[in-house]
Amino acid sequence: MSVIDRVPRTIDSEALLDDFMSTPSPELVQDLERVPGDIIILGVGGKMGPTLARMAKRAAPSKRVVAVARFSSPGVRDELEAHGIETVACDLLDAEAVRQLPRLENVIFMAGFKFGANADPGQTWAMNVQVPAIVAETFKASRIVAFSTGCVYPFASLREGGSSEEVQPAPPGEYAITCLGRERMFQHYSSIHGTPGVLFRLNYAIDLRYGVLHDIARNVIEDKPIDVSMGHVNVIWQGDACSQALRCLAHCATPPMPINISGPEILPVRWLAQELGRRLDKQPNIVGEEAERSWLTNTARAVHLFGYPKVPVLTMIDWVADWIGSGRRSFGKPTKFEVRSGSY
Repeated sequence: MSVIDRVPRTIDSEALLDDFMSTPSPELVQDLERVPGDIIILGVGGKMGPTLARMAKRAAPSKRVVAVARFSSPGVRDELEAHGIETVACDLLDAEAVRQLPRLENVIFMAGFKFGANADPGQTWAMNVQVPAIVAETFKASRIVAFSTGCVYPFASLREGGSSEEVQPAPPGEYAITCLGRERMFQHYSSIHGTPGVLFRLNYAIDLRYGVLHDIARNVIEDKPIDVSMGHVNVIWQGDACSQALRCLAHCATPPMPINISGPEILPVRWLAQELGRRLDKQPNIVGEEAERSWLTNTARAVHLFGYPKVPVLTMIDWVADWIGSGRRSFGKPTKFEVRSGSY
């Protein structure tokens, strides 16, 4: 087992990227030592899931780590198993199949449906609301950390400092409404069964192959317009986000505790474009005007529990600029962070 002891100056390969992102911190190792039981990760096949699964196994090598997904993307299952992670292929919409899964003490729930939500609202509601109901009933005796999103909040102004967990959700658009529905299912079954949990409201994890910084940098280097009407964002390194998700297992409560997860800084999109442009020696093509309000979260609770993220903003900017400037691989999955309507 290795732990983060330093942040590299550059990341020049996917192998190094995946290794560093999945390296646990000493604090995560300590937290998982005091959380009894093994870990099952539901919906592991997304962009963050493999990182989180590898990190969990590296942080707690004596624990059983089980990764569950449909595994429709080639190679993901083999890669996880090569790192000592058990895998189970399962359609989480199949309640009987879910009931056959190992009933482990700790659940990280990552399943969801976002892009294409407006084109297929039935699938959106099924994945974002029905699946959580199936899981919450099946794993009622476990701790459950359920991934959610800051999109459940209304837009916030800069002077408000972002939405804290005390702000009442007011989600715009069908995707965000179903994300609140996901939370309500976990809250409902927790009230019935006493299931402890955390509602993990994440805003914009950063991997060098996708993410808000990746999107802005690609637009800079390709001379495409950068819309700044969504004037400000919070971002967090994906490794930090995965670490905090796993550390939440030590903070599960009844009813489930909401927690905002992102970087503490509220970052102007215009400034991010300018900083990336300076590193890429390109003038960003900025369009639009900053709206008064954006999707912003206040992460004071997370900082209190977990400390400041290990990877700071300027380091992420340096890494992304180098990655994009060197023509390295992209997942080709835009975040659409600039969309203000809530329609995806």
